Parts: sequence; C-alpha cells; structure tokens
Amino acid sequence: MDNFRLYLPTEVIFGKGTENETGAAAVRFGKKALLVFGQQSAKKSGLVGRVEKSLEEAGVAFREFGGAMPNPTLAHAEEGVKEAAAFGADIIIGIGGGSAIDTAKAIAHGSANPDEKLWDIWTKKVPLTKSLPVGAVLTMPAAGSEMSDSAVLTNEEIGKKAGINTEFNRCRFAIVNPELGMTLPKYQLAAGVTDIMMHTMERYFIPDSDCDLTDEIAEGLLRTVIKNGAVIVKDPSDYHAMSEVFWASSVSHNNLTECGRGKDFSVHKFGHALSAKYGVTHGASLAAVWGAWAETLYEDALPRFARYARKVWEVTEADDAAAAKEGIAKTVDYFRSIGMPTTLAELEVGVTKADLHDLAMNATMQDTLKLSRIRPLDAAAVEEIYRKAL
Repeated sequence: MDNFRLYLPTEVIFGKGTENETGAAAVRFGKKALLVFGQQSAKKSGLVGRVEKSLEEAGVAFREFGGAMPNPTLAHAEEGVKEAAAFGADIIIGIGGGSAIDTAKAIAHGSANPDEKLWDIWTKKVPLTKSLPVGAVLTMPAAGSEMSDSAVLTNEEIGKKAGINTEFNRCRFAIVNPELGMTLPKYQLAAGVTDIMMHTMERYFIPDSDCDLTDEIAEGLLRTVIKNGAVIVKDPSDYHAMSEVFWASSVSHNNLTECGRGKDFSVHKFGHALSAKYGVTHGASLAAVWGAWAETLYEDALPRFARYARKVWEVTEADDAAAAKEGIAKTVDYFRSIGMPTTLAELEVGVTKADLHDLAMNATMQDTLKLSRIRPLDAAAVEEIYRKAL
C-alpha cells in the first residue's frame, strides 16, 4: 500500500427534505449567497424556492445565477464571478448536478482572486491559494462534485475541457436528498450511473497495487451501483435504490477508493476530448470508449481485470485472461442495458475517422501527456483506441 493523505471536510446532510436545512448549513460560512443552478428546472420544480426560504429563515441574503450547462463553460463561470462581485457574495451555493456545482467552485475561485484570469487559475499558470466557501444542493447522482476535490470547465474559445484538483474545491457542506433525482430523465440517470462506475474504476485498474480494504470498498461500491442503477433507470421512484446510488456518487469521487493506490483518469481524458468537441453527455462519452480502452490494456494488468470480473461480476472462470475478457464484456453489456452508447458511432454526433487524430491530440495535450498508469499511451496509441471504439 502506497502512502496517502485523505481529507474529507465536507459535511453531508443526507435524506428526505434536507434542502430545507440549507440555510442552517450556509449561515456558518457566509451571509450573502450566490445561488448557481442550471436551465430553470430547479426553479420550476420549486427546489430553488425551498432553498431560498431556508436561507431567509437563517438570515442569509441571496442572489440567483442560473444557466449552468451540462458541460460547464469558462465564459459562464466568468459571468458568475462578475455577478458575485456585484452582489458582494461571501459564499457560493451550487444547486444541481456536477455542472452547477463545478460552476459554483469556479466562481468561488475567481471571486477570491479578482486580479487573475480564471483560465490561468484553472490551468495552474497562477497558483490557487484562496477561494470562497462553496455549498452544494445535489439533484443528480453522477459527478460526485459535492464531495470531491475536482472541478471541470470547458473553454469554448479554444475547444478545450480541463479539470483542476485542489482542496479549495471541497464543498463545506452538501445537501443530499435522493428524492430530487426521481424526476430526472432516465438517460441522465444512466449517464450518472456510468460516471459513478467510472470514478471508481479509474481508481481500481492500477497494476501492482496491494490494498485489500480499498479494493473491498471499491468492489462493494461497484456492485451496489450496478444493482441499484438498473433499478432507478427502470423505476426512478424507488427511494431505496435512488438513495444507494446518490450515496455511491459521493463516495466514488471523494478519494476514499484511491487510498493506498492513487488514480488513473485516462478514460476521462478520452471522454473530455469528446465532450469538448461534440458537447456529448459526460457519462455517455465514457461508456462509448471504455470497452475499447479495456480490451487494449487488460493483458497489461491481467490480475486486476481478473479480480474485477470475479469480485464485481461473479465470473467463475478460472483462467485469468478468460475471466478478464468476460468481465469486460459484462461491463459493456451493462452499459448497453441501461441505454448508454458503447461505441463512438452510438453517440450519434458524427464522429469520423478523420476526427480521431485531433481527438487524440486533445486528449494528450498535443502529445505532451502520456495516458494510463497501466501502460503509457501516446497520441498514436490513443488514436488507435478511438479507432477501435468506432
């Protein structure tokens, strides 16, 4: 087991009706809240109103800032920084899924550093040494942003999607009411289930790691998501299944499942390049390439893939190679069963062979970054995996 540090400062307030506790949570960190949410569904459902009522009762002033998009953009976050400054916000609250929460994090960073360009902070040209406190009211199980140290933005001007990991991304509190996921479209739920699985698997497929407890936690999380994810895609009104998936979403991306091993977010790099170019749903972009990625690399991490097949999918095949291949096939079949694309063609955004080189160059930062801790992948190798995923 490798050395590690685990820091989980987010207070999770979990259960039915907990959005009504937002004010009591927020008042400890600020008196003027900028509320960041998406494309009006949070308002139409009455959620924003309930949050605002809670803030009023706690003596916290607020201003609304809607319009967060599924792949949150730099330009929108920069508008939010201006809005926060005009209001004098001292806390930012994201209401929604990962996009709204990531936008809230970006606004917090930009607001605390008004003399710096937000993209320079995002790309680490400027060190991030301070930020405003961020709270989250989660409406969708997927990104895990409510407990993670990460956030992602797309710079549409240059067509690049990038993430930043920093302890300043940790939300001070997260309101998690699984009931809020019951009105989501089934495709969004399926994409969220996929993202939760990927956050766990990107930390799991690390060769030569020996972390018994971390493995057991990850494998249990995956079995839980696979079982209950299928249920909520079929019946979103099942509270038990929805609550299991919501909690798995938070745990999958709070660093617990990487203790002693670290992580390898190479599949996310493939997906980010697709999302930046085509605007596809994040979870769908991951499902479309995972099978090709796994088929390319499983022999280089055979014990890990074989263990995954046996522990997560209950594969009984004694031969490691045969077990690994069966585990990969079952994973791809599961994605397909919940309505996710499993090839680039199934994304239905017009990906062609001519696009693959540019996608690979984007994913590898113009061939300056090698992907995967299993086996280093340069741009040419990444392009071949995209080709296999067509």
